[in-house]
Amino acid sequence: MNDGSQFIDIILFAMVAVFLGLRLRSVLGRRTGSERPPTDAGIGVPAHSNDTVVDLGQRRRAAIDVPELPPGDTSLNASLSQIALADPSFTPQGFVQGAQMAFEMIVRAFAQGDETTLRPLLSDEVFENFAQAIRARQAAGETCLSELVRIVSAEIAEARMDGRTARVGLRFVSQQLIVVKDAQGEVVEGDPSHPVQLTDLWSFARDTRSPNPNWLLVATRSHDE
Repeated sequence: MNDGSQFIDIILFAMVAVFLGLRLRSVLGRRTGSERPPTDAGIGVPAHSNDTVVDLGQRRRAAIDVPELPPGDTSLNASLSQIALADPSFTPQGFVQGAQMAFEMIVRAFAQGDETTLRPLLSDEVFENFAQAIRARQAAGETCLSELVRIVSAEIAEARMDGRTARVGLRFVSQQLIVVKDAQGEVVEGDPSHPVQLTDLWSFARDTRSPNPNWLLVATRSHDE
C-alpha cells in the first residue's frame, strides 16, 4: 500500500514538472537556430563573445544630431549612393552614428592599452601602429589617462568604392582629457583639468561582399597633417 502511494506521488511530481516546463518554454520561447545572437544595446557587441562588432551600417544612437548631406555636394552623394547600392544596409546617418561608437571604443581601448578590443576594429597596419605605441608607452613605464568628454561633431568628409571595398572618411571634432604620466606618477603630457579639442580624420573600409558586418579603421590622421 505504501509502495503504491509512493508511485502515485512520483507520477504527480512528473506531471507537475512537465507542466512547469511547458509554462517556462511558453514564456521564454524556444531557440530555432536562426535567432541573431543577443547584443548589448549600447555598442552592438554580441553578448558572451570575444568578437567586437560595430555595425556602422544600421546602428542608431542619439549621441549627436547627424545632419543631412549638403544638397550641393553631388560628388560625395554620388559616392555614398554607390556604397548603398553595393551594401543595402548602409545609410550615411546610420554610419555616422555607428562610427561614433567605434571612435569611443578605440580611443578608450588605446588609452587602456587594450589590444584585445582594438584588434577586430582595426586593419593590420593600423593595429600594428597602435600596438607599437602602446608597447613603447609600457616599456617607458608610462600610463595614459584619457577621457572622451564629448564628440562635438562627426561628419562624412569623403567616400568612394574601391572595387568591391567601400571606403568612408569621417572628420571627428572631439573634446578629450588626455594625461600621460611617467613611472613616478608625474604628468609628462596633458593637463588633467583642461580638455583639449582635437580634429581627426578617420577612414573606415569594408568588403561589401563579405558576410562580416565589421568596418575596419584603415587610416587616421590629425587635422594638421
